[in-house]
Amino acid sequence: MRATGAAAARPAAAGSTNLLVICKEPLPGRVKTRLTPPFSPAEAARLAEAALGDTLGTVGELPAARRAVVLDGAPGPWLPPGIEVVAQSAGGLDERLAAAFGACTGPTLLIGMDTPQITAADLAPVLSPAAWDGCDAWFGPAEDGGFWALGLADPDPELLRGVPMSVPETGAVQRRRLVDAGLTVRDLPRLRDVDTAADAVAVAALAPYGRFAAELARLTGTAVR
Repeated sequence: MRATGAAAARPAAAGSTNLLVICKEPLPGRVKTRLTPPFSPAEAARLAEAALGDTLGTVGELPAARRAVVLDGAPGPWLPPGIEVVAQSAGGLDERLAAAFGACTGPTLLIGMDTPQITAADLAPVLSPAAWDGCDAWFGPAEDGGFWALGLADPDPELLRGVPMSVPETGAVQRRRLVDAGLTVRDLPRLRDVDTAADAVAVAALAPYGRFAAELARLTGTAVR
């Protein structure tokens, strides 16, 4: 991994779990394409950058052994100091997720960039000192049938390869893969991803003081309530 900046002024606590965020560089036409329309590609990219900013802001405050983005693209000014960068591998999403886990040693939690409403409380169970006592995996289901978080005590990439991604049954198939492997699985809260304009409004209302909500308000001229 390559460090991308100096340590933050107020370093987050150390922990025993690797914390990864899989994301795309927020460029127009490459991110949040389902927001277009009603938003333009440039506006959708601004919303994606704001969502990523909220996510990384939370990550930077959490106890972790390592904090990194698994990035498709190049880092930019949206990346805060103290977070490392790992390039995504080639292949489908299952292969990219598998490679991200395969490059880690020890307990690892991977989250996405589509849930800017996440809080430290949402992730506290998997980052606590006793998180892995009698537990092999943590699973964060998404309302659309996918998953927003996956934690593995032993980051075996074969637990992800071949799982169909971006379909309504993705989460069910992935969780079943864990159970069928004999793992003890604990669940995190069910959260809503930002995919559509309706998702954006609903998620912004859950975190009205975040960057994502502020950017949505700027673009729509409507304050989030």
